[in-house]
Amino acid sequence: MREISIRDEFIKLGQAMKLSGLSMSGAEAKEEILNGNVSVNGEKEERRGRKLYRGDVFSCNGEEVKII
Repeated sequence: MREISIRDEFIKLGQAMKLSGLSMSGAEAKEEILNGNVSVNGEKEERRGRKLYRGDVFSCNGEEVKII
């Protein structure tokens, strides 16, 4: 499982996907989310602007990332 560290209270899902390297651009992140390939804390997520907080885990195409 990958981990990404945030300085602020939260990070948006699309930004987290780019920061973790799971997507190369916001457009690519949006496409993955709209295609149903992304989940947050085990539940399918369809909002690119979903706020993620420390302890949240998101996954895309089988790769998991934890926010720390």
